[in-house]
Amino acid sequence: MEKLKQRWGIDSNFAIVMILIVFALTGSSSLKIARPFLDFIGFTREIFPSDWYFLILYWTVRILIIFPIYQILLVAFGWLFGQFKFFWAFEKKMLSRLGFGRFFK
Repeated sequence: MEKLKQRWGIDSNFAIVMILIVFALTGSSSLKIARPFLDFIGFTREIFPSDWYFLILYWTVRILIIFPIYQILLVAFGWLFGQFKFFWAFEKKMLSRLGFGRFFK
C-alpha cells in the first residue's frame, strides 16, 4: 500500500481503496454498457466468418470501440467517488502516451 500511495501521490489508505473500487467498477460497467451499444450498431460475432483471423479482427475492433467508453466512465466514476482530480490526471497522462497529448495543453 505504501508503494501505491507514494507512486500515486496519495496520503490515505481510504483514497487508495476508492481508486481501486473505481477501477473495478469502470471495467465491469464498460463491458456491460458496451454490449447493448455493439448490438445496437449491429457489431456481433456472427457477422464475421469463423476463421481465426476474423476472430482477431473482431476482438481488436471490439476493444477499440470499448476503449472510449471506458475512458469516459473512468472519469465519471472517479468524480462520483470523490477522486476526480486523480483520474483526470490519470486520463491526461494515459492519453498523452497514446499520442493525444496535444489536446490537453
